[in-house]
Amino acid sequence: MSAVAARIRPDQNPQAVTDHPAQATITMSAVNKWYGKMHVLRDIDLRVNKGEHLVLCGPSGSGKSTLIRCINALEEIQSGTIEVNGNVLGRKGAKVDHIRRDVGMVFQQFNLFPHLTVLQNCMLAPRRIHRATEAEARDKAMHFLEQVHIAEHGHKYPAQLSGGQQQRVAIARALCMGPQVMLFDEPTSALDPEMVKEVLDTMIGLADQGITMICVTHEMGFARAVAHRVIFMDRGEIIESAPPSEFFGAPKHERTRAFLGQILNH
Repeated sequence: MSAVAARIRPDQNPQAVTDHPAQATITMSAVNKWYGKMHVLRDIDLRVNKGEHLVLCGPSGSGKSTLIRCINALEEIQSGTIEVNGNVLGRKGAKVDHIRRDVGMVFQQFNLFPHLTVLQNCMLAPRRIHRATEAEARDKAMHFLEQVHIAEHGHKYPAQLSGGQQQRVAIARALCMGPQVMLFDEPTSALDPEMVKEVLDTMIGLADQGITMICVTHEMGFARAVAHRVIFMDRGEIIESAPPSEFFGAPKHERTRAFLGQILNH
């Protein structure tokens, strides 16, 4: 058993999303996207409920990262609609700025400003976008830096931190905007193996708070521990979607079984 999977509490049921009736936070309907002649997303239908944790997995080039980038309007779709908290992409007049305020994103690379300290990196967006005062932005930044256990490094510059520490700063920076949804695009893929656990532990802490999360990752221990659903994608399509117990215990599709056979036995 992995260190991440071992973090599941005996009373924890990762397949039970919330106690209140399901409320859709994200709805994707018949979403298609092309890069030139390459059809990278094919008729994607996906509903993500408030407080739900999804893990997207699949081979490289299957469309996972493109899917979550479309949710945050970092990529445009050619057909279909994406609705995030009542705001609809794919229609004229879509309130992209509103969607990006509601949706935080953490990338493979940390994308921190190298000329700003950790604290300044976290204060920047609240100051510029939310028009927070310097004191308000500082208090919020320190709160989330403490939450990800990096506050003691607030005075340092990104280059003075390890990769795992920088990624935790990136998570804190996203949280400073008060997002309702957090997207993670392979957040541990650029890290040395010994740094992966500290980032995954931080993400598990967020999951325990009930924030809606979609994570692209090959960390299957994390998927078992945190996900309400695991989604397997291949060639731009959603091939299988199931709770972790079913996904890992009895996958229905041959393509899913072949993928799991490769990744779990690696």
